[in-house]
Amino acid sequence: MLKDRFDILLGGLLLACAALIVGLLLGGGSQASQRDLAVDKALEQEIAYQAKVSFLERLYAPVSELRTAGQNEAALLKLDELSRRYPDEAHGELLRGEILLQLQAIPEATAHLARAVRMNGDYVDQHSPLSRRDLFEQLLGEQLTVIKSRAKKNPSATALQAALKDLYYLQGRLAGGCE
Repeated sequence: MLKDRFDILLGGLLLACAALIVGLLLGGGSQASQRDLAVDKALEQEIAYQAKVSFLERLYAPVSELRTAGQNEAALLKLDELSRRYPDEAHGELLRGEILLQLQAIPEATAHLARAVRMNGDYVDQHSPLSRRDLFEQLLGEQLTVIKSRAKKNPSATALQAALKDLYYLQGRLAGGCE
């Protein structure tokens, strides 16, 4: 088989090439290319998130316009229309909760706000463009003791008990708790 130096040299080069190919296949490429893939993936996720935020702003722009014009009932009707088209969208729940807060329907508002946070935790994240953390902190500061005392006086009021449960849920999420 290996008769002279030339055959030995060719055999050695063939083995070296085979080892290099196996090393590349098992190694998965260099660390730099893996880092580039991680950066690309993070960039792709950030672009998708910004696109979602932009889409939500455009989708719910008519609701926001009605709210600023003081037409909360019309805004609720528009939200009903949008929720039929996008039934599992958390932003509609959040806006509904905000409108109900303005209308002083506190138990109903807390239910919608808690549902929105359960659907999308970005609403309690300080660094998210969707964050409503200040709203939740204000709601808890103003309503937790009021709802707690009203629920204690009337333990059979299921709406108050549910509102208290939702307020505790929001309080836990603001404190850094998870689902």
